[in-house]
Amino acid sequence: MIQVNNFTKIYKLNKKQMAEQRTKSNISKAVDNISFNAEKGQIFGLLGPNGAGKTTTLRSIATLIKPTEGTILVDGYDVAKDSMEVRRRIGFLTNELKMDSHFTPKYLMSFFGSLYGLSKEKIDNRIDELFSLFGIYPFANKKVGDLSTGMKQKLSIAVSLIHDPQVIVFDEPTNGLDIITAKAVTDYLKTLKEQGKLVVVSTHIMTVASKLCDKIGIIINGKIVAEGTIDTVLKNTNTFDLEDAFFQLYKNNIKEGI
Repeated sequence: MIQVNNFTKIYKLNKKQMAEQRTKSNISKAVDNISFNAEKGQIFGLLGPNGAGKTTTLRSIATLIKPTEGTILVDGYDVAKDSMEVRRRIGFLTNELKMDSHFTPKYLMSFFGSLYGLSKEKIDNRIDELFSLFGIYPFANKKVGDLSTGMKQKLSIAVSLIHDPQVIVFDEPTNGLDIITAKAVTDYLKTLKEQGKLVVVSTHIMTVASKLCDKIGIIINGKIVAEGTIDTVLKNTNTFDLEDAFFQLYKNNIKEGI
């Protein structure tokens, strides 16, 4: 379970950043006092436009960024105070995950498995399971630099899940993927949910969210403006389509200057 309580993240800007953002303030509030809960056995989607605060929130859940205010708990462990316990329980995938182009998929899986303290037998079992699932075996001993974008993304997911975590946090999991690879990824996220795991994803693609998510939180300008099941959000916005609901919320909240 993930509990986000009154989470705020504030950054200090240097002069160059102030000029780029055309502001006189040296303070930028990336996320502004948001709260939500996500339970095991469900897929929770954090939806919003680029720059809304999605990635900042996921990085904070993954212990990469400390909250300025508020708390984030993963299975009862505080991401700031108990970061090592949180890291043992989560798998985090970001588009910024870089894999050395000279290493092979099989070597990377063994390397990251050893970092989590897994036995050789456990690592081999996970390699067999994940490589079979994502069709990585034909490329298992090729250099990462020779792999296609889609295959690198599949490998990134496999590496992120080597330790079989109970909480999976994916930032834009289908971004830049072809339709076949994207389908393989979304199908696997559903499988993880069926195994009783908690999956949290961020996306700006409403069709992906509609097909995947049990619950969603819509974040605009760093604030949660709607939360609940998709049916609840549609009912509250008097719309029949998640994309229409999002644009209505976006229009209303931009007007209000949140």
